[in-house]
Amino acid sequence: MNTGFFWDERCFWHSGGNYAFTLPVGGLVQPLAAGGFPESPETKRRLINLMNVTGLPRDLDMRGADPATRTDLLRVHPASYLDEFKHLSDGTGGELGRRTPFGSGGYEIAALSAGLSLAAVEAVWTGALPNAYALSRPPGHHCLPDFPNGFCLLANIAIAIESAKANHGLGRVAIIDWDVHHGNGTEGIFYDRSDVLTISMHQEGNYPMDTGALIDRGKGAGEGYNLNVPLPAGAGHTAYMAVMDQIVLPALDAYRPDMIIVACGYDASGVDPLARMLATSDTFRHMTLKTKAAAEHLCSGKLVLVHEGGYSEVHVPFCAHATLEALSGSDITAPDPLTEVLDARQPSARFEGFLLELVQDMAQQLSPEAITPG
Repeated sequence: MNTGFFWDERCFWHSGGNYAFTLPVGGLVQPLAAGGFPESPETKRRLINLMNVTGLPRDLDMRGADPATRTDLLRVHPASYLDEFKHLSDGTGGELGRRTPFGSGGYEIAALSAGLSLAAVEAVWTGALPNAYALSRPPGHHCLPDFPNGFCLLANIAIAIESAKANHGLGRVAIIDWDVHHGNGTEGIFYDRSDVLTISMHQEGNYPMDTGALIDRGKGAGEGYNLNVPLPAGAGHTAYMAVMDQIVLPALDAYRPDMIIVACGYDASGVDPLARMLATSDTFRHMTLKTKAAAEHLCSGKLVLVHEGGYSEVHVPFCAHATLEALSGSDITAPDPLTEVLDARQPSARFEGFLLELVQDMAQQLSPEAITPG
């Protein structure tokens, strides 16, 4: 069996509002000639184009999916939120929460995005696929049950998990979020539960500015099952590898999940306009390889990656291609033209030493002793 790749052209048709970067147009903010939000379809469309040029789809099981149903969505989102979203979507569109605009038909596109994640999780959990990648858009990891934010309108991963639990007996799930922004939505949804382990590695104080602290460990039954790894701006490849080896993998070993899901954002890339980190395409390749090996050891390889952020139209396709190479085991490559530049910009030896000490300190504070194995 090949790695599943779930996508739909209609997800690229999701549109934002009248913005210039993240600022509403008006007053002294002039419209952009090339469009509005940095969350544009081009990063994902250019990934598909790159894959088609290299031939990578030959080594993948390319699939579509049905939209998530209202029943699926209601397991995470209240009816009042879905009704307001659908009402605006049936008209000319609108905006909910913080910086989450959408056009006419936005509800249906968001439900389709969630459906791609849902289908990927279901296929892997039931054994129809060994592992999978969902090219979901709009993204989901910032969305709370009744408050969309950070370009996220529905909580794609949470919707997929709750569907698989309700319909297919999915047990314990570990979510690794390596998007550069804190996965506040996913954290909030599962904060008081022990059947989902949430781990977010992110640039400290980026977005949201008031979440993602190291001390936020969960509450009630979920105490100890939420891990935040805030990294300073400028952390590069070596720091990400240290976080994986010293924090993420030990937590997975302690938890022993039945499935691993990755909130797979590429905005930690060294050229992303919404962050200040220095990850390379090889960073994402090696994080995927480490996670895949952990899944093979702990849960029969059951691993799903769900696309989240990443706003460099040039670099995201190469980062995602490297990730898919690692996930699928394909020998079809797309050499990254930014590798030499980003390798040269990695942290100095002195800063790297500080970063490694910081990761060791966080690893001690995030000791998985509170995590009980499945």
